[in-house]
This record gives sequence, structure tokens and C-alpha cells, in this order.
Amino acid sequence: MVTIHIVDAFTDTPETGNRAGVVLDAGGLNATEMQDIAAFAGFSETAFVLPAQGPDHDLQVRYFTPQIEVPICGHATIATHFLRASVSGDASYPLNVLTGAGILPVEVSKDDEELRVSMTQGAVEYGQFLNTEELDLLAAALGLEQSDFADGLPAQIVSTGHSKVIIPIQSRDVLDGLEPDAEKLTLLSNKIGCNGFFPVVLDKSGGALETYGRMFAPAIGIAEDPVTGNANGPTGAYLVKHGVIKLTGSFSYQGHQGHKMGKRGTVFVTLSLDGENLKVQVAGQAVRAGELEYPA
Repeated sequence: MVTIHIVDAFTDTPETGNRAGVVLDAGGLNATEMQDIAAFAGFSETAFVLPAQGPDHDLQVRYFTPQIEVPICGHATIATHFLRASVSGDASYPLNVLTGAGILPVEVSKDDEELRVSMTQGAVEYGQFLNTEELDLLAAALGLEQSDFADGLPAQIVSTGHSKVIIPIQSRDVLDGLEPDAEKLTLLSNKIGCNGFFPVVLDKSGGALETYGRMFAPAIGIAEDPVTGNANGPTGAYLVKHGVIKLTGSFSYQGHQGHKMGKRGTVFVTLSLDGENLKVQVAGQAVRAGELEYPA
């Protein structure tokens, strides 16, 4: 039997945030077995913890959707290291973790007995802007009018390890009203070479910047993802690139997601400069939500 731990990430309340599966001791599993286990679990991603493959990192984590292996997953990373730290309270952190997006640092901190996991994402890659034809296809796929896109901010592919199309839009009413067409989004994914779409609203109504987003990736079997580290992180990089965030030192804000699905959660995004390079970190809490047993 293989134990699949169920963890809700980017939240401290069970049944909210984003659910991941975690297999803590996957050293005896091959890729086919991991894929079968991820399909059995049925979560958007399941993480598999393996021994280090070399001297330059402390352990390896691989990530599988029910359909394919992906290089990195934010909420499954938060879930994995929350679980490791809570199961073995003396687990040593920070760690350097080998992923499909490279070797990435992970830290765990405790504040008022609450664990918070922080991961440094991969190098920022700014991809293509969607052209007029692609924007028309995107609008049709999401049920948007051209006036729903935020003024002066383009739709652009950005990656910190697993690319997303960042799509600033005008209001939360528009965001909550989106009814995406999975087939049209999948066709657009194939056209532009990016599977994830992240419509996002910039909200300064409370004084400080916050974001609200939704993430759709039907091309890889995810109709909608509740709370997505690999969308909120690239969004922070996008906001620096386009001058929304004027970065001089370090800047942190909260990215909210999952409200429409009844699974609200929060990603804490921190942006800083590492020499001339932009450093993107995402952090969050998590809570255990049960276990599944896979018949090995």
C-alpha cells in the first residue's frame, strides 16, 4: 500500500484552499507508478518526495497531475513541506529541493504555532504578448468583451518554472462572472504553447495592493484550479515588469484566489532583487485533510 496524504494548501481551514496529494516516501516508485497514483488520487497535483539525486540538493520532489508530469507546482510544494515539517517537527529547513524547474530553496517558519512554507520560484521568463487575433480567441474562450481587459496592461505569458498567461481584467464582477469554454481554451493553449490562463484583478481599495485571480488549464485536465502558486508568482513578476510595482527593496502582497469555487485561499508573494535578477517567493499555510491508500 502507498499512503497518499491529503493536504489543503494556501489556507488554514480544511476544505478550502487548494488540495494536493503528497507521497512522503516515493523512492521505490517509477514514473509510471507515480502517474497511476496521481490519477487514482484525482487531485490537480500529487507530489512525490524522493531521495536526493546528487550532492547539490537535499531531496527531490516530482509533481504529477492526473494526466501528466509537470515541472513544479506551488500548492503541492507548500503541502509537501508543511507535511514534512509537521510530521517530523525536527525536519531541517531551509532545504534545496530538486524539481523539474531546477533546484529551488524552501523554508519553513513558525508564527504563533502556525507553520508557513516559503518557496523561491525559478528564474523569471517573460514570454510573448498575445496578439490581436489571440486576444480575440481568448475573449471568446472566457466570455469577455474587449472592454473587460484592464487598460494599458497586456496579456502576456510569464513563467517562474511553469508558464501562465497573465490576463489583467477590470473588476471582480467580471472575474466572478467568467464561464470559460474548455475546448476553446485548449485550442488556444495549443496555438500559443501555454496551458494555464490566469485572469487577475488588481485591487487597491484597502490601500495596499492585493490581487484576486482564477486559473484555468483545461489542456492538462484542470478545469479550474482553486489557488495557484505558479500563477500568483509570475503575476508578481509581471507587475514589476509593467511598472505596477516599483521595486526598490523588497515588496510583499497577498494574492487571493478560490472565492468563486468556495475554496478561498491566500498566496503571500514577495518580490526582491538578487543582484540584477528578480527573485520571486510564494508562501502559504496548509492543513492536513486525511489520507488515501493506493493498493500497490
